[in-house]
Amino acid sequence: MREYKVVVLGSGGVGKSALTVQFVTGTFIEKYDPTIEDFYRKEIEVDASPSVLEILDTAGTEQYEKVPVILVGNKVDLESEREVSSNEGRALAEEWGCPFMETSAKSKTMVDELFAEIVRQMNYAAQPDKDDPCCSACNIQ
Repeated sequence: MREYKVVVLGSGGVGKSALTVQFVTGTFIEKYDPTIEDFYRKEIEVDASPSVLEILDTAGTEQYEKVPVILVGNKVDLESEREVSSNEGRALAEEWGCPFMETSAKSKTMVDELFAEIVRQMNYAAQPDKDDPCCSACNIQ
């Protein structure tokens, strides 16, 4: 069983913990309680492969390099309070070269699909880049 380390990043109050808790426990956290840092573990199956996700829910945005990124618009159930349009999200994801998904931790919209896509992105990122001189040196078969 492969293990994946997932870091959930974003500004305060956007629903990082709500998404993570919804995925791991199937419950929605109604009350906002600022996270210091939490760690979760969950077994899932993605594309017929069993996987274990170790999820680090952070307090805020931190810097990480060379990691798969998925831009997530959460709270899609609050359409009347929307601050960023779907088109803006898609455009930014295209600019960053990453997937874009819209979710709702409250209604569990696309929550499981988000974490499955994270596994797919990590599988894809784990493949050596033939054009990267760093990776070509360590590409041992």
